[in-house]
Amino acid sequence: MKFWEVLKVAFGSLRSNKLRSSLTVLGIVIGIFSIISISTVITMLQNSISEGLAQLGKNTFQIQKFPAMQQGRLSDKIRNRKNINVEDYYRLRAMLDEAKLVGAEQWQFGKLFKSQWDETNANIQLVGGTPEAMVTNDWAIDSGRVINQNDMDHNKRVCVLGTDVAKKLFKHVDPLEQEVKVDGLRLTVIGVFAEQGQMFGQSMDGFVATPLSTFQTKYGKTSRSLNITIMAHSSVTYNSTIDAAIGYMRTIRKVAPGEENDFDIFSNESIIAQVGQITQYVRLGAIVIAFIALLAAGVGIMNIMLVSVTERTREIGIRKAIGAKKRNILFQFLIEAITLCQFGGIIGITLGLGAGNLAGKFLNAAPALPLDWVLTGIVLCVVVGVGFGTYPAWKAANLDPIEALRYE
Repeated sequence: MKFWEVLKVAFGSLRSNKLRSSLTVLGIVIGIFSIISISTVITMLQNSISEGLAQLGKNTFQIQKFPAMQQGRLSDKIRNRKNINVEDYYRLRAMLDEAKLVGAEQWQFGKLFKSQWDETNANIQLVGGTPEAMVTNDWAIDSGRVINQNDMDHNKRVCVLGTDVAKKLFKHVDPLEQEVKVDGLRLTVIGVFAEQGQMFGQSMDGFVATPLSTFQTKYGKTSRSLNITIMAHSSVTYNSTIDAAIGYMRTIRKVAPGEENDFDIFSNESIIAQVGQITQYVRLGAIVIAFIALLAAGVGIMNIMLVSVTERTREIGIRKAIGAKKRNILFQFLIEAITLCQFGGIIGITLGLGAGNLAGKFLNAAPALPLDWVLTGIVLCVVVGVGFGTYPAWKAANLDPIEALRYE
């Protein structure tokens, strides 16, 4: 039989037993749906995280007090770490010749900014940063200028606005050289940052930067721990720069040999790796569910194919009598089993992509198509079809044509 004729016979067989075929396909749908839907959500989250973490410049990492991603409650040892202070920063900058740039930043959260025309909600982040931090954080400028060393040296009361703040406070005027006020501190706007976009649907542009010296004059040097941002000269020296920075930082903070670091390293790569470690367990759970569902579906397919062989015994006998060979019969029933699986697989993939993207939308993540897992789903359907359809097909192919023609 020609391939298309075999497919036509296969679909005819499925249509003649709609309820039985639908119930058999359901197991395939559930298995593939669980893999695709969860993989879609995970892919969306990973894409959003990767885009959001682009805030760090190329070949850049950060030294900070606490882990960037915290799973569960922090241990007492981590919670009691001493702050990274400005003296630590200056000592590290002097020692770390391996780095291209060494910057520092210190944050205050939940601030309300005012201009003479409007005011923001109390959810703006204020960062005190060094000129190097403007580069290591990849904060590009849209208009005006960024903070420079002169601003740092003279504690100048200047600031650079994120685009959200600029749009809110200065709807109809140029923000440059205008004044904003926060906690009684008056700052002159010297620039506006370029738009950074969103992460998980949350804007990355709701912040204001001021010189670190000005920030600490207002809020104190010990109000919060500093983050030290470091840029390596190239990707080739990136890992060696991290190693050198860790060594110098241990010396500065007097960490004894053999003891754990009392600080953490944050980089785009480390966060993505941590996210991967977390999501792999979720994906593993989906695979286990899918395996059970596909196993049950495979048993169902084998059952329906054996029933089909029994019901079509006479048909098989007639085909053999007029010249059909064993491989023709074998191929026909295998195609029917694979068609059944692929039909369920297509439904499962479609529903999985729809459900996954819908769930991701609630998390404010951009739509995604996990092509690798879609292809995996298709391959799994073929494997299940061949694996569980081989025995019924073999049984059909080995029927004695005379006995088959006598079957009633």
